[in-house]
Amino acid sequence: MVSDKEQLRDISSMGLKTVIAELPPTSSGMSLTASICKKITVQLIGALGKQTDVSIQLEALDILSDMLARLGGALVDFHSSILSSLLPQLTSSRLAVRKRSIIALGNLVPSCSHALFSQLMEHLLAELSCGPPTSNTRTYIQCLANASQQGGHRVGEHLEKMVPKVVKLCSVEDDELREYCFQAFEAFIRRCPKEMSPHIDTVIKICLTYITYDPNYNYDADDSAMETEDGDDEEQESDDEYSDDDDMSWKVRRSSVKCLEAVVSSRRDLLPDLYASVCPVLVGRFKEREENVRTDIFLAFVALLRQTRPLPGSQVPSVVKALHKQLREKSMKSRQGCFSLLSELAGVLPGAMGEHLPVIVPGIVYSLYDKSASSNMKIETLSFLHILLCSHTPDVFHPHFKVILPPVVHCVNDPFYKITSEALLVMQQMVKVMRPLDTPSSFDTKPYVKDIFSSTLKRLQATDIDQEVKERAISCMGHIVSHLGDQLGADLQPTLQILLERLKNEITRLTAVKTLTTVAQSFLKIDLRPILPESIPIMATFLRKNQRALRLGSLAALNMIACPSSLSKISGALCSILNFFQAVVATKSTNLSFSDLMKALTAPYYGTKSTELPLHRQSYYSVAKCVAALSSVCPKETSGMVTNLIQEAKSTKSSESVRILSLLCLGEVGRSVNLGGHKELKAVIMDSFSSPSEEVKSAASCALGNICVGSLEEYLPFLLKEISSQPKRQYLLLHSLKEVISASLPESLKAHMESIWALLFKNCECAEEGTRNVVAECLGKLTLVHPSDLLPRLKKQLSSASPHARSTVVTAVKFTIVDQPMPIDSILKGCIGDFLKTLQDPDLNVRRVALVMFNSAAHNKPSLIRMLLPKVLPHLYNETQIRKDLIREVEMGPFKHTVDDGLDVRKAAFECMYTLLDSCLDCLDIFEFLSHLEEGLKDHYDIRMLTFIMLARLSTLCPAAVEQRLDRLVEPLRATCTTKVKAGSVKQEFEKQEELRRSAMRAVAALLAISEVGKSPIMAEFANQIRSNTEMASIFDSVQGDPIPGVTQPMDTS
Repeated sequence: MVSDKEQLRDISSMGLKTVIAELPPTSSGMSLTASICKKITVQLIGALGKQTDVSIQLEALDILSDMLARLGGALVDFHSSILSSLLPQLTSSRLAVRKRSIIALGNLVPSCSHALFSQLMEHLLAELSCGPPTSNTRTYIQCLANASQQGGHRVGEHLEKMVPKVVKLCSVEDDELREYCFQAFEAFIRRCPKEMSPHIDTVIKICLTYITYDPNYNYDADDSAMETEDGDDEEQESDDEYSDDDDMSWKVRRSSVKCLEAVVSSRRDLLPDLYASVCPVLVGRFKEREENVRTDIFLAFVALLRQTRPLPGSQVPSVVKALHKQLREKSMKSRQGCFSLLSELAGVLPGAMGEHLPVIVPGIVYSLYDKSASSNMKIETLSFLHILLCSHTPDVFHPHFKVILPPVVHCVNDPFYKITSEALLVMQQMVKVMRPLDTPSSFDTKPYVKDIFSSTLKRLQATDIDQEVKERAISCMGHIVSHLGDQLGADLQPTLQILLERLKNEITRLTAVKTLTTVAQSFLKIDLRPILPESIPIMATFLRKNQRALRLGSLAALNMIACPSSLSKISGALCSILNFFQAVVATKSTNLSFSDLMKALTAPYYGTKSTELPLHRQSYYSVAKCVAALSSVCPKETSGMVTNLIQEAKSTKSSESVRILSLLCLGEVGRSVNLGGHKELKAVIMDSFSSPSEEVKSAASCALGNICVGSLEEYLPFLLKEISSQPKRQYLLLHSLKEVISASLPESLKAHMESIWALLFKNCECAEEGTRNVVAECLGKLTLVHPSDLLPRLKKQLSSASPHARSTVVTAVKFTIVDQPMPIDSILKGCIGDFLKTLQDPDLNVRRVALVMFNSAAHNKPSLIRMLLPKVLPHLYNETQIRKDLIREVEMGPFKHTVDDGLDVRKAAFECMYTLLDSCLDCLDIFEFLSHLEEGLKDHYDIRMLTFIMLARLSTLCPAAVEQRLDRLVEPLRATCTTKVKAGSVKQEFEKQEELRRSAMRAVAALLAISEVGKSPIMAEFANQIRSNTEMASIFDSVQGDPIPGVTQPMDTS
């Protein structure tokens, strides 16, 4: 490679690069790799000293850079000499040598020691401090930016020296130097957002100054031209005539925009200020003349929109106005950026662009008709149009239908399947908008039906098209029939026949089932009778298929066909079955009578032995609901059926399964029918409370509560009396009362509210925790009935001297927080802070239930607690600490057992932290959060399992922050992965340790998925340790395909 002959140099260089690329990075090949690297490195360092031949230096730098990037860990012994040989190259007279030296130094940084990294930083700072800026200053700043990008959190300790120097250099009249300065700022912000806090305002101010820096162009003149020549073709002309090959100012603007995007992405806590200061400036720069810069401005604005807090609505007019010209630009890249930005805007502020459609629609039409537009351009445009249609009310689109529909029809006929598929999705939404089912509309749809129908029919009839297009065409036609079926005339029945054919096809049957459901529930009452004789048996066979979505869809379709009046009120398979049974009996459409269905439903429970339960426990409750549904449509049969059920529940000869089913059936029937006339019913139920079977007692409790709902005036006083007089049965009777409060109408409970409230508070200090929990649930559900009156009374009980009473009250508040909007929400938001003060309660159990309540609020209604987080989080974090005063030793015979009384509270605190990651991530200081998570990685088994999951999720949500704390996170993971259980331990200990190791390995896999983590020396060493240990490598490989635990997987509810 050091030969004077160019051909030999080229061949040998290629050979060396190939060898380096093929060397094994794994531990199995490290000895070979290290040996080869040492030989090559010595030669390369020598070649760098050959100042006379630049080509040799360039090849040596290339090869050395490749080695450091792939195998930096194998060259640790040479890092110091490599640094010493690279630093002088930064002052080379050749630009190519300087640039390649910067790349090599950047590749050295991730794997070098902390001391060597500090040496590099100090050298760069010393050179930047030497006198006025010179040509080498650019090189040093560029090297500083590159090293900071690769150095991660290690840059933080040098920021106080570096930032002022970079800020000072921004004022030097050198565009290239300014560009490198902004690149350095971007690296500082992305790698050390927390440490940059003191300087962030200064950086933002400088960025906002230079984002408008364009000394060679007068934007004011261009704006005037826009106003005077609105709509002229001249506006479409390229701005190339204004460009200058020597003009570097666009690089300054682009780097400043990227720096702003880094601020927006990494500092959620500054969002209110960013909306006020950065947002208007970005909007004002949408007119940027350089396409690359304009694209980055769009990306920065999208980053702002993607944050959790919505954009102020007042900004929308200025955004649309600024994009008006860009929507008709010849540049497809600019138009795609516009539509991407507008899509985000429509998602953040649904309905905000309705008044601006006259400005937006021409841009949509232009892009869809543009013959030179790429496929991606059209798909992006259609995607935006779909989002627009979904996020705005139908009436705002009606004036524009004549203009929008033709280009969409044109795209439906496009030969490229992805465009066709997206266009059919838009067409489907347009049909919904033309004639919405939920609101009356006077819009005349007749002029558009023919075009919509014919274009969709063409795609529906085709069999040689992509699967996605087939499914979209079926779905779109279903909506056309559902919304516009009365205007299809003679085309309706042939269309239904096509849908029937698609139902017979295994590939399209699921989509066809869903489509028939849509058609069946249409308010137009489409006549499906011609296809029912064939379609119903086909869908009935689908109920036996393995595909869950197909079974559920077929059940819903059959139910909708049998009971069209129920429309969309059906929820779940059980409700579908109930409605279906009712329809079968009521319409007498089959030979099945009431008694036949009853026998078929209950027969499995009568054919079993007295000691076994034949089916899953839930099946009893489901069958009981079916029995009640049948009795509701056959009232004449109800009385005799109830008498038989009472006898079955009463008889000592009945098997346990029959008694359970009889009690549950009595409860479900009594929920809607007053059973007060059956005098012996109370005695039968109370006798069942004495059964030795817990299942029978639970069924009796459920039955009593349900019967009470249907016969409130007679049964509720009886229930309250029994609760007071039967302390041994109190737990079961309180469960009955809970059922009454949950299922009764608020008005019907008013007369009894005071007596129920008094009874509950009488029992809220019960020593039995299980009873207190049921009391708390009853209190919470009763408070939901009359929140304005009962919530303040609940709040007063916080001052009770009894810890049991306080814990019951706090638990009761948990049951008032549900995931649906409730009248109590506004009242609770004003006083939940008082309930959260119990996080400081002296009693350990009260603090635990306060954390559970806080967790419920964070999960179900985060809006209740978001504003209180600054005050609450310190108390939450305080409960994550291990307290030695709560750890005690208990003697168990000859052994001593350690008991940690604070464990449950710590678990509750970490569970809250886990929930806050989902609901309030933007309100958290991630670095403080990580500090407490680090402690959890060394805690008890249950807490470690939870913190490993949190670490895996944070690796996805906040990779930069996790990367900064990597050195502190690796050791607890290593300790867990390498710990072995003592040989004499029980089987459960081995299983727990195995699960811990698997969970830790999932966290390791998530960490390694962060792009920069693999370059960390400590992480690389740990990864090699895992690979070199057969057992650990096996566990690591087995968890590779696992989803990140805790991330909700979408459930197929189709």
